[in-house]
Amino acid sequence: MEILVCIKMVPDTAENEIEPNSDGTDIERDDLVYSVNEWDNYAVEEAIQIRDNIGGSVTVVTAGDENSEEILRREMAMGADKGILLSDEAFLNSDGKGIATILRAEIEKGKYDLILTGAQADDGAAQVGGMLAAMLDIPYASLVSSIEIIDDTRIKVGREIEGGNREMNEIDLPCVLSIQTGINEPRYVGIRGIRKVASLDIPVHNASELNISPDTVGEAGSMVKKIDYFVPEPGEGAEILEGSNEEIIEKLVDLLKSNGGIK
Repeated sequence: MEILVCIKMVPDTAENEIEPNSDGTDIERDDLVYSVNEWDNYAVEEAIQIRDNIGGSVTVVTAGDENSEEILRREMAMGADKGILLSDEAFLNSDGKGIATILRAEIEKGKYDLILTGAQADDGAAQVGGMLAAMLDIPYASLVSSIEIIDDTRIKVGREIEGGNREMNEIDLPCVLSIQTGINEPRYVGIRGIRKVASLDIPVHNASELNISPDTVGEAGSMVKKIDYFVPEPGEGAEILEGSNEEIIEKLVDLLKSNGGIK
């Protein structure tokens, strides 16, 4: 099975203090530490496990600048067979639709049975997987928490739904799946593995090679534009009710009544 996993380089929130820049047009990116998006890491692990069980190949792809090569190599050290970097100045500041357009162009150059993305990335929009499937006109499932291979043409997937329940679906291949965290336990990547892939070639494809018109991606092609980053003003502090359970309940009821919550 030929599997493609779409990944993204994001600021590592465990290593960084995220703050808006001085003019509010972006976050302050000087000296940020970056890593692979957490959800994408689960998608790569799932792809590797499927390949190890039934054979095939795992390719990781990302749209970004030359620094994004680092996360491709990390996932290759994890076990992915190949990496592809999609990089062009025209791609800068693409919205979700723009990123999906870039990925679609690369996907249409190959032949993949299964395309995986993380459920969401650092902006929390959770758009790219669904848009990509729509552009490719193939089936899609989001928040996937289990995958079972039925045969060469079908898979069964479990999806998280409300109330902690799971929905099971059979889906025809090829398809796009957005992977939820917790579907597996991503393996540890050691220094030896990173050194092993350090010299492997990673092809870089630009807008011209992907036959993408610059005015359809990047800031020029974006229908959604980020206009302001800010830290919300802190509200008033919480009031802590003290006393016995009965006293706390009585105080809470009085507060709700006085504030119009109950009559």
